[in-house]
Amino acid sequence: MLKITRGVYVLCFVCFMSDNHMQSQDVEYVVVRTDASPQEVVDNESPWWEARRIKWGPAAYETEFRALWSDLGLYVRFESTDPNPWFTMTEHDDPIWNEEVVEIFIDLDRSGTNYAEIEINPANVVTDLSIMWEGDDREGDLSWNLEGLESHVRLNRYRDGSTAGWTAVAFLPWPGFASLPSATATTLPPAAGTHWRFNVFRIKRPWGESDPARDVVFSAWSPVTGESFHEPTVFRELVFEGNSELPSKVPD
Repeated sequence: MLKITRGVYVLCFVCFMSDNHMQSQDVEYVVVRTDASPQEVVDNESPWWEARRIKWGPAAYETEFRALWSDLGLYVRFESTDPNPWFTMTEHDDPIWNEEVVEIFIDLDRSGTNYAEIEINPANVVTDLSIMWEGDDREGDLSWNLEGLESHVRLNRYRDGSTAGWTAVAFLPWPGFASLPSATATTLPPAAGTHWRFNVFRIKRPWGESDPARDVVFSAWSPVTGESFHEPTVFRELVFEGNSELPSKVPD
């Protein structure tokens, strides 16, 4: 199911920002279309130059997210500022949310009652599950897998060798979403102009394995109001760019 790859990347001290940077208060994220192959997106920087950027979290542990889409699937990328990323869990579907992760929730039918949860840790361990709500009760189905998912993680270093953070890139093929109950209300691949809903997150545990519950940083692009990331009412629009006869805004 998973393409497990890890690497090291040396960062320059100059950061280039462009007009495609999006602020945390934006109500939607527009996913730019790409003609690049999955391998090109994973292996190269150039396909990502046009992707919109969103950033959130405290400066010491800032997280950046970008996404692209094609006829084959959705590509997501997280850049995590972190001088000391850590992990102990190494198996698919381990409860990596108890350590350090980046996460995306994707709600295909916009109902908030069923959505995919994809998590990646610094060791490129992926946990994917289907979330179902029945009233106020939430259940996560770890038996659900996003079939065909491929992921890549690399460690980023400054020129002096110190750790700058880590990057996670994942390819989520459209057929992998088909087994979600919410997929019956949409088309796969989505048409240009389609609106889904989503949110993205980061968990950082600064004290590492010795005291993982101390000073935990739970950060969300669209801020939650409670103690859980699972708050579909604050999900934001995920809009697939392209010419379409669909309305530019899909009403709730």
